Amino acid sequence: MGAVRSLIIVVVLTHALARAQPVVLLEPAIGTPAQVTVSGRVLKHAPSKGSSVVSKNLRWLTSSTWDGAAVEVRFAGQTVGATSDHDGDFEVTLHAPAGKPFEVGLGTAEAHVTQATGAATIDIVAPSAPFFVVSDLDDTLSITNVVHKAGLLKAALGQDETSQPAVPGMAAFYQCLKADHPARPAFMLVSGSPRQYLDRIRGFLTRNDFPVFGIALRDLGPKTLSDYKQPIIRRVMNEVPNPVVLVGDSGEHDPEVYRQMNAEFPGRVKAIYIRNAGHAEDPKRFDGMVLFEEPAQAVADAVTKGLLSAECAAKSFPDTKPKAVTP
Repeated sequence: MGAVRSLIIVVVLTHALARAQPVVLLEPAIGTPAQVTVSGRVLKHAPSKGSSVVSKNLRWLTSSTWDGAAVEVRFAGQTVGATSDHDGDFEVTLHAPAGKPFEVGLGTAEAHVTQATGAATIDIVAPSAPFFVVSDLDDTLSITNVVHKAGLLKAALGQDETSQPAVPGMAAFYQCLKADHPARPAFMLVSGSPRQYLDRIRGFLTRNDFPVFGIALRDLGPKTLSDYKQPIIRRVMNEVPNPVVLVGDSGEHDPEVYRQMNAEFPGRVKAIYIRNAGHAEDPKRFDGMVLFEEPAQAVADAVTKGLLSAECAAKSFPDTKPKAVTP
């Protein structure tokens, strides 16, 4: 009887895997009329939904990646091929043909593998855009409590896009940064959250009324525990020549990362805003930056720097007239 039961289980699992479809996680991106770099990950099959949020998150985190998948990426009439690596990851740069630049604004890219296609928004930044924004996620836009291990574990496994709370006022801050400019700024999210959480993060941003973001997430593993943001920000700043506004939090290494970027790209960084999420005792960490307790403080400083309008600030934060806190 035991042998028969084992055989039945094997047959059921084999049929389930045969029916399972691969998944392409294609990250939204920002680019220029000349080029855009698009990244993603291929999973062998979609994780089952699970019976709880914890189960769902664990299934995504432990999903099998597809090494050696042939990927075809398409955007605005351009097609580039790639092969996924041992983590299932791929990255391609698409170049606009001579005399036919990519159209400024929002478009859609697709990445296709056998039996699956992923899609993502591409934001082509106008050369005249006054800046673009590079932002952190955890404890900058979402309340994650990274400095507390229990809080971090709860956020990582026990919450999803419907239950993870947003930092009050940050969406309004970003919407004001986007508004009232002849050429619209773009937004790029560079986060330590795992790439498997791409759909969760897109859902969180949409649900909480943030602007459209390009998104670059981290590969889990010991080699990416530090210095994983700099290569991504460096690439984006090399590809997108507009000035940049950097927004992060004090809980981990955003001040140090942003200081490094400011040094590497002199004159490019218009402002650095750091939300106080702990570990803010040493004011020297924030030299030349705006450390804020509430987003309204960052908004007030952004008005003085001409990054957003006083009208949008007054409309979005009508009950406060804060002074920005700079160490």
